[in-house]
Order: sequence, then structure tokens, then C-alpha cells
Amino acid sequence: MSSKLPNLRRTEAAPKAGSNGAGGAERDGAGRDGHALANEMLLGLPRNVCNNLVSKTQLVKLPIHSVLNEVNEPIPYLYFINSGLASVLSVLQDGKSVEVGLTGREGFVGVPVLVGFKTSPTRVIMQIEGAGYRILPKDLLAAMKTSPHLERSLLRYSQELALQASQIAACNRVHEVDERLARWLLMSQDRIGGSLIPLTQEFLAHMLGTRRASVTVAAGMLQKDGLISYVRGQLKIEDRERLENASCECYATLTRQLSAWKSEAE
Repeated sequence: MSSKLPNLRRTEAAPKAGSNGAGGAERDGAGRDGHALANEMLLGLPRNVCNNLVSKTQLVKLPIHSVLNEVNEPIPYLYFINSGLASVLSVLQDGKSVEVGLTGREGFVGVPVLVGFKTSPTRVIMQIEGAGYRILPKDLLAAMKTSPHLERSLLRYSQELALQASQIAACNRVHEVDERLARWLLMSQDRIGGSLIPLTQEFLAHMLGTRRASVTVAAGMLQKDGLISYVRGQLKIEDRERLENASCECYATLTRQLSAWKSEAE
């Protein structure tokens, strides 16, 4: 079952830092607006490549529900997520949608541009507010031509997203809601850090492609077992090890494959 999402809104630029409005950051230091560079893809680049690339970006606020890419529309900007969590949604003709991927500070939004496409087949929205380094497609493509390391890193990430999509499709088809919820919480925590997940059950239902009532029951089961709790309206992971045991096989499958790929790339 897929669900319609709440109202969405476009991203807005963060207040410009400095007299020239630059929003860049040094590779291993704080940005000029006080934000530390946290995107793992950028941090994994050679220092000179990272600094040159970041100098062409602008750090922007990414409010909850803001749209980074829209289905069948041109991709005006690309994003290296610095904080928060973005959801990749497959949208049907009737407006209903279901999540097929997650992107946080480990990743990048705008994958179709990497191989020469100009429009997005999916909607990418922020489900947990944060910030990101925004760059024009032409600037990133130019940087890729001069840095094989950057190009390789981006193309590898596109494979990680494809892996997510295929595994989540299988998960949504064959596994129970409580198992899927556990898997989703683990994936989210991996990307944002910390134990608090600031999302409502309504939004979780949209992400899992099921009814809110089903999520309420599933969350109640996990809470009763002491795996999660609610703190001031936010979901909190209390016992990650047992939550992994409660998850379906998909989380372990994804983690194992990503670990194998990392070893192969070293």
C-alpha cells in the first residue's frame, strides 16, 4: 500500500556567509557559517579536491518536507547532504508514493546527472531537517572530469542507491510491518547518528507504504519489548542490538553487501 505525502515545499538557501555570500567549508574544519563539514563523500576526497569542490557549493538549509528533486522535472541543483535525512520516493500517477531509498550525510542527491540525464525519475524530500552543500550540475560535472577519485566515489554511491531500491522493494513485498519498521529505524540511525528519530507515526506510515494504524501496532510491539520509546513526541532507539535482531534480513543483507563493496574498493 502506498500513501500520499503531506504538503511539500522547495528548499530555501541559508543566510549567506561573509560579504560575498560564499557558503563553503574547509575539508577538516568548520564552514564560514559555523557548520562543520560532515558529508562523508566530501571528507573522503583528497584535501585539494574537496576544497576546490566545496568552494563551488553553497551551504543551504533543508527544512523538513522540502523537495530536492521532483519527478520528471529538470534537476536544477545537486546536494551533498551534511545533516538530516532525505527520502527517495517512487511516485505513482495518482499521487501516491512509497520510499525506495534513504540518503544522509553518507551520500548525495542528484544521481541521474552523473550519467548525463537532466530529469529525475523519483522525488527526493527531506524527512528530517538538516543542511546540505548545493552545487550546480555543470560545476560538479566539470569537477568529475578533473578528478577520477570524485567520479569513482559518486558512481559507487549510485550503485549503493540501486542496491537499496532493490532490497527495499523485496522488503515491502514479503516482510511484516514491525520487521520493516525495525529495518527503517536502523538505516535512519546509520545516516543521522544519535538515538532520536524525530518523525511521527503518520510520516513513518508514508515511508513504509502502509497504514498509520499498522505502524502504530508495529511501534507498540517494539516499544513493549523495550527496543524503542517515545521522548517528547520523538521516537528513541533504546536497544540497537535487539532492534537488529527484530529487523528482517534486509538490514543485514544491505550492511553485508556495502561492507563487501568497501573491502573490494580498498
